Amino acid sequence: MQRAQENAVVALLDVPAVADELAARFAARGHLLYLVGGSVRDAVLRGTGASTRDSGDLDFTTDARPEQILAIVRGWAEAVWDTGIAFGTVGLRRDGQTLEVTTFRADTYDGTSRNPEVRFGDTVEGDLVRRDFTVNAMAVELTGSHRRFVDPHGGFAALAQGVLDTPDTPERSFSDDPLRMLRAARFVSQLGFTPAARVTAAMTAMADELTRITAERVQAEFTKLMIGDHPRRGLELLCDTGLARHVVPEVPAMQLETDEHMQHKDVYTHSLVVMEQAIERETDGPDLTLRLAALLHDIGKPATRRKEPDGRVSFHHHEVVGAKMTRKRLRALKYPKALVDDVCQLVYLHLRFHGYGKGEWTDSAVRRYVADAGPLLERLHRLVRSDCTTRNRRRASALQRNYDGLEDRIAELRKQEELDAIRPDLDGNRIMELLGIPPGPAVGKAYRHMLALRMEQGPMDAEQAEVALRAWADENL
Repeated sequence: MQRAQENAVVALLDVPAVADELAARFAARGHLLYLVGGSVRDAVLRGTGASTRDSGDLDFTTDARPEQILAIVRGWAEAVWDTGIAFGTVGLRRDGQTLEVTTFRADTYDGTSRNPEVRFGDTVEGDLVRRDFTVNAMAVELTGSHRRFVDPHGGFAALAQGVLDTPDTPERSFSDDPLRMLRAARFVSQLGFTPAARVTAAMTAMADELTRITAERVQAEFTKLMIGDHPRRGLELLCDTGLARHVVPEVPAMQLETDEHMQHKDVYTHSLVVMEQAIERETDGPDLTLRLAALLHDIGKPATRRKEPDGRVSFHHHEVVGAKMTRKRLRALKYPKALVDDVCQLVYLHLRFHGYGKGEWTDSAVRRYVADAGPLLERLHRLVRSDCTTRNRRRASALQRNYDGLEDRIAELRKQEELDAIRPDLDGNRIMELLGIPPGPAVGKAYRHMLALRMEQGPMDAEQAEVALRAWADENL
């Protein structure tokens, strides 16, 4: 029955014409060519209607050696690159499609790095056993008289059951390449799979092996996990197995014990729920900045947790501490500076709204809120609204109404002023001209004073601004 299902799915696989063209060239020279890995996995998922996911690039494996691959694609491929040729991989482009062809591999690893001793193999079965997971260890032969499905490790059944397992023992697989443990969590997030019990056990026992992997590679996998369809599941797997200690240790550290008076939520669970609620508010695909901010917005709480004299628990200034901790962690993971700055600013600002109360803020306070958020304002709106996980419906409704009120006031001020680009009513050149001073610290002080006036009082006409500047200069210069 299963073989019939496999054959039916393979018959329906949407293999691009460029793949068949390439296969014909290999067959003409007496070589085998297989579509393999994520290309097959996602094609099977589409064929069964389980997913519309498209892995994008096409991956192939072959018995041809690298120099033979180069000869086969020469004159047919529009571009060829051989940066991976030491590992048996030739990259090429044809009809706008990126393809990678790799010679069968039978590598061995030294157990101390993830750099293999490259050895070419002779069979597709030998190649597939060295792959990370069974769902990625399926292949479709394209060079025979008909397409042949190759699945020696039960990847098709694993896909149907949503199970993530390894072709070899997980201990051997993860010892060869510890990054595969993080990839397991990434696939849980992307595909919604459940890891096999032996995979979870090996990840737990071997979590410390992840220290062999560079921060850049860890960050790449963690990013894919965060922008997957089920990031909470991936993060929970990281925390449950101990891998999170080597990626984002601040996240499992939020698993605070609930005090006897139940005066605070479990911060870890709360943060995961906030992240999920923020994801529900995304409007243009996965937003890594928002998701990271939602996950990390409360990481300063463990360090600031205090029991007050009245028995209540407080986390004073946890947003300040959390922003600093966030910067340190994201830098350690080698994220780009712009992303680090944005996530940290959102963490820093996420509590600001709670001073709004029932609308007591002055217009100047609203202006400062908008100015401090800058281009992050829409994300801040989503983060703040998501940071409400209370089960008290009345309180939750009140918080959302209050935020509605703040957004209404921002919209009203936008009509009256250029709220998204608040600047002093006098620029630096005009300040120097009016005060007769050269460029220097005094100009900066005057500029900041005029900006503060703009925030406090709103727009002034030129005459009012000049009077205010001269009055300040008389007392400070």
